[in-house]
Amino acid sequence: MKIIVGLGNPGSKYENTPHNVGFEVVDGLAGRWSCELRRSLRFKARQCRTEWKGNDLLLVKPQAYMNNSGFAVSAVMRYYKASPEDVIVIVDDADLEIGRIRIRPDGGTGGHRGLDSIVQHLHSKTFARVRIGIGKGGEGKNLVNHVLKRFSQKDREAMDKVTDKAMEAVLMMVESGVDTAMNSFNAAS
Repeated sequence: MKIIVGLGNPGSKYENTPHNVGFEVVDGLAGRWSCELRRSLRFKARQCRTEWKGNDLLLVKPQAYMNNSGFAVSAVMRYYKASPEDVIVIVDDADLEIGRIRIRPDGGTGGHRGLDSIVQHLHSKTFARVRIGIGKGGEGKNLVNHVLKRFSQKDREAMDKVTDKAMEAVLMMVESGVDTAMNSFNAAS
């Protein structure tokens, strides 16, 4: 089983914000597969299970806010007896400009609190990530305000394209492996 986790914050207040691009990718995949993301109290997440090209998949959107995402990821992994290598985390990255993605098989958190929480709960950094560029919002801008502010129309259009690209990257990771997706998407991004 592959566990595909999109990071974000629950609630309409956070919709259409840079911090929620992970949720947007999971929502897009759920729509593609007609998979309804249902609330799970056990996992403190919205989740749905589906199959694609012979792969058993679980889509997960933690609902305990970004900084507590690790609880949901570790609860899902324990329940399904999954390893960190079975997990793909989709996350915003202010160090990448809007429109770019980077795939990594493992690594550090870059100071991202959602990733920090996952690493803390899993005691491991060996899960794949799809980092989606959201930019820093301009020189001298407050990063917290930037990630929680709704997208401008121009940025929304750019994010729609990168969200589609991130969905394709996740599909390639599932079907062909992380290295193949890295070679394809990191070079093109």
